Amino acid sequence: MRPILLLLLCTVSVHAAPNILFIVSDDQRPDTIHALGNEVIETPNLDRLVLRGTSFTRAYAGYPICHVSRAQILTGTHAFKALPKYPGGAIDPKLATLAGTLQKSGYHTCYTGKWHNDGHPMQRGYTTTRGLYSSGGGKGITQPEIDDRGRPLTGYRGWTFKDDQNKAELDKGVGLQPNNSRHIADGAIHAIQTAPKDKPWLVHVNFAFPHDPRQWPAGMKNRYDPAKMPLPANFVAKHPFDHGNIDGRDEQLLPTPRIESEVREELALYYAMITDLDAQLGRILDTLHSPDETIIIFTADQGLALGSHGLLGKQNQYEHSIRSPLIICGPGLPKNELSTALVTLHDLFPTFCELSGIEIPSTVTGKSLVPLLRHQTDRIHDFVTGMFTDTQRMICDDRWKYISYPKAGREQLFDLQTDPQELHDLSDLAAHQAKQEELRVKLEAWRQANEPR
Repeated sequence: MRPILLLLLCTVSVHAAPNILFIVSDDQRPDTIHALGNEVIETPNLDRLVLRGTSFTRAYAGYPICHVSRAQILTGTHAFKALPKYPGGAIDPKLATLAGTLQKSGYHTCYTGKWHNDGHPMQRGYTTTRGLYSSGGGKGITQPEIDDRGRPLTGYRGWTFKDDQNKAELDKGVGLQPNNSRHIADGAIHAIQTAPKDKPWLVHVNFAFPHDPRQWPAGMKNRYDPAKMPLPANFVAKHPFDHGNIDGRDEQLLPTPRIESEVREELALYYAMITDLDAQLGRILDTLHSPDETIIIFTADQGLALGSHGLLGKQNQYEHSIRSPLIICGPGLPKNELSTALVTLHDLFPTFCELSGIEIPSTVTGKSLVPLLRHQTDRIHDFVTGMFTDTQRMICDDRWKYISYPKAGREQLFDLQTDPQELHDLSDLAAHQAKQEELRVKLEAWRQANEPR
């Protein structure tokens, strides 16, 4: 399961530490915000954040799968360092965590919504939880195997909401229910309303939508007409080779080759789940007594294919899946601006620290986005990298992207400036061999310095 991440920031008086609202969605493509160019989707609350702040159009997840991406966010470093038993297992206990760092600096920290890392949020620096949604608790309760369309219900099986004693709240259902986002928003609203008045707070909200199993949220049946849903510009019926997850769970949700009508139906549900999430985001924002004195960050753990390049899941290095939406807004920061700078999700941890006046822990390898926000520089990374298991490695700079598929013995090279949809692989063209070799060498140097041996 993967989550998606949304990021908004607001600064306060230099004499007081700011409250922080950190919101992450699950599997949300970077092109699913109306104000950023998607004319079909309805996202009025994300749109108002766009108007209030800076939207980063090239924010990279690093590792497009839920628990790994979230571990990177929590620790401010890349997957190989965050998870010593990469790509699974526990977060390295020697690493500082975002919530733990803020907690030690006097913050009240609350976790709300989906938890997909090892242990419990309170073991990672969160003072309390509210509306916690995690695996387990639904033992012995039978769940449907298929939805009302005959599609497999494979995601979030056995997951339940938990109370502050970590006991399952079975009245809220088992698995991913249509009202999941409302329950998570209820937890966030309660956390904000009951936060201590004598110290700053962090409320970290993690939506499970729009991850599958996709279903119409309450009150949104047929909100979007599948027949009118545009296919992605890079839709194809089948990916040309096994990219490393061709038989994965996500890829089996629809038959291959992809059928246009079925992909349109899936997109209609996906958009409805995002619109529902947006409405719940609005409820949370309306709860803030002093939004102009609150750091608000909205992002997603990664994107999703949903027909792009013939794929459905996020386990790939294409832009639609390896990138996340990211918005940062607040007084003292630019409003209604776009940044095309290369950034990563593990840059958020040091960003929080700098905006809060807290020293960045030595274990953090991400870079603060504050210099970008304050127009002190136009770049903090010369390149970014991506990975998935031992089957995919990626590097991209401002213009070029190189992907290596070690198991498949394949390479790809894309000119993102002239081909943003990544439709034309240039790796076999003699005219681009020098650029490909340059990126190949940089990627190998990064791997030698960072991958476990």
